[in-house]
Amino acid sequence: MKTKAFALTSAAVLAFTVQSAFSQDKPKPPPAWHQGKPAAMAESKLAPNPGKMTETAAAEVPLGKIKLPKGFAVEVWADKLVGARAMTMNEDQSRMWIGTRGLGRVYEVSNEGGKRTHKVMAEKLTQPTSVYANGALYVFAIDKVLRYDNATRGATGQPVDMTAAFKLPPEQHHNWKYVRMGADKKLYVPFGAPCNICELPTNEYAQIRRYNPDGSGMEVIATGVRNTQGFDWHPKSGELWFTDHGRDWLGDKGPEDELNRLAKPGQNFGFPYCHANKITDPDVAKGKKDACKDVTMPVTTMGPHAAAMGIHFYTGDMFPKEYQGVAFIARKGSWNRTTKFGYDVVTVKAGADGKGAKTAPFMTGFMDPKENSFWGRPAYLAQLKDGSLLVSDEQQGVIYRVSYSAPAKNK
Repeated sequence: MKTKAFALTSAAVLAFTVQSAFSQDKPKPPPAWHQGKPAAMAESKLAPNPGKMTETAAAEVPLGKIKLPKGFAVEVWADKLVGARAMTMNEDQSRMWIGTRGLGRVYEVSNEGGKRTHKVMAEKLTQPTSVYANGALYVFAIDKVLRYDNATRGATGQPVDMTAAFKLPPEQHHNWKYVRMGADKKLYVPFGAPCNICELPTNEYAQIRRYNPDGSGMEVIATGVRNTQGFDWHPKSGELWFTDHGRDWLGDKGPEDELNRLAKPGQNFGFPYCHANKITDPDVAKGKKDACKDVTMPVTTMGPHAAAMGIHFYTGDMFPKEYQGVAFIARKGSWNRTTKFGYDVVTVKAGADGKGAKTAPFMTGFMDPKENSFWGRPAYLAQLKDGSLLVSDEQQGVIYRVSYSAPAKNK
């Protein structure tokens, strides 16, 4: 019996050893951002830019490098907000909440008496963002929705878990959120493509939805949207305009990111078959005739691999009149490009119908083209009651305030 037991034990050890050796030899699957990489680019060293996951104090930010049009000035409005992305504020702007991606935090900033202090309001979430609406704060992560009631003067206490009501699809890739409440009192929520480029596994992805605040009444209002990271409503038409990221691994020139206009619910914006201005995808649209038929073309393209993020239509009275109704767009900057591009804030002037769009630089200096390097990554925008503009910098983890004073006339 002892010999038999020993034999069984030896066999088990041998099986475990073989399995362990096999597991060690088995290569790890490539990261999600490798998907769609052609064999010709197998040796490419291009990879997503790592974030700066340490606090940056205001005094450490090289403000002198930032360039703005004449009459504009920039200051650090809030600092030490590691990975700061989208911003949302209560009615009197005494509270702001800021989501992050890699860090999994939501910050709460107190803005009183001309000073800002902050705390970590929520953490250990999967790429969360937040939106203040109807007196409550909604926190959207990839796999969770939480509602903090009575958040007018700060979000406290245990949140209400609303995850089941919103029926979130499970894939993580491109599923991080930017959420807003529209004038129709509905929550607008994007669900990006779960890949760089692919036939969609289900029809839950590459779309923008809207919900009632309790998660009911879900409608899909736009399809073919690869990865929108920002949207706003045009101040005259009330139509939704949104940015969208182009696919990777088709070279330095594109496909370009897009600025789109949703003229009516149900429009299709092309993904995965058609990109930017009628570029047929060479991978998934092979043999597909008229890949761009019935696809809504962008208002304008935003540059190759620019990572166009937040958009904000200016409605304040501090900036000169020529900025009224103009779209400010933050471009976080490229990674899938040998020569870096973006890392700035631009303006787009266009008619309410989207015609005649013209893009111009506004806030630059975050990138050194000679060194092909960057130090800051503008991500989102918000407007204060005095008409100044806030810009979050995900790389530095700070929020800038951009203000305007008319230059003194020469005597």
